[in-house]
Amino acid sequence: MIQLHPVIIFLGGLTIIVLGAEMLLRSATRVAAMLGISPIVIGLTIVSIGTSTPELAVGITAVAEDKGSLAVGNIAGTNILNILFILGLSAVIRPLPIRLLSIKLDVPVMIGSAFILILLSLDGVLSRIEGMLLVFAAVFYTILLIKESRKESAATKKEFSEEFGEKPIPKAHRYPQYALQSLLLFTGMALTVLGADLLVAGAVNIAKTYGVSDAFIGLTIVAIGTSAPELVTTLVATYRNDRDVAVGNLIGSSIYNILVILGLTTLAAPSGIGVEDDILWIDLPLAAIVAVACLPVFRSERMVSRNEGIVFVTAYIFYLTMLVMLRT
Repeated sequence: MIQLHPVIIFLGGLTIIVLGAEMLLRSATRVAAMLGISPIVIGLTIVSIGTSTPELAVGITAVAEDKGSLAVGNIAGTNILNILFILGLSAVIRPLPIRLLSIKLDVPVMIGSAFILILLSLDGVLSRIEGMLLVFAAVFYTILLIKESRKESAATKKEFSEEFGEKPIPKAHRYPQYALQSLLLFTGMALTVLGADLLVAGAVNIAKTYGVSDAFIGLTIVAIGTSAPELVTTLVATYRNDRDVAVGNLIGSSIYNILVILGLTTLAAPSGIGVEDDILWIDLPLAAIVAVACLPVFRSERMVSRNEGIVFVTAYIFYLTMLVMLRT
């Protein structure tokens, strides 16, 4: 039997994940739009969770293979990447205006989630009970989001409608459309899970080949790989001038990565997930600091400027360089 190189397995898994996540994301948003779900809720929940599906698939696969540190490292690395690199790069391309709702609700929840994760990890383990608390927090946040979404502006509604909206469908064709989009949704899920299995297998073998830890692999190549859907979605939205989509997707993903993705991953681990000291005392605090940094940046003229975007991207490159130099 032909033995493929771990890098080929990793890249193959990543490709399948991106295809599956894109299929899942598009089908989920179309179903939601056909059902008349509020546009802002689509953007900050379905789009965010859809682009975070690779992290969930990787996390569950990792804990099934007793590689919990890879799962936690992936979440920390992804959230740092989301804000510093992807949001920063989007701002470099085109300055990003910030909605008041993001400043009042989303950013504080993102900051709170980051610090709650640190507190729960202080004993070195994320238990299943703590995973359940994270999921309950996600439900509470989503309820608040739905409540606040009723106040969304007409401009935001129009923007999301153009991006994800569906034209009215005749009743005779409605159910076939639901069936088709549901089939695509489950196909996307299946591809994402398959891709995650290959990606984790490749990443673990790369770690063994080059003598680096699972946590390091999770913080770097797995985090960058599983963030591909967020990167593509955000850059496309920025290019189309759908900047609420760009900002909302990244903030929402950062929140749901902790509350939903890590929460469900922890629930899937019979004895919980171990959190390595380096992740607990370095990467999780850095992710929290990055979240806190968003508040003054977002509040300054309610805009992420090109200069601020350059600072964010430079900070991520510096972080990645230090990670490679000090932890390999």
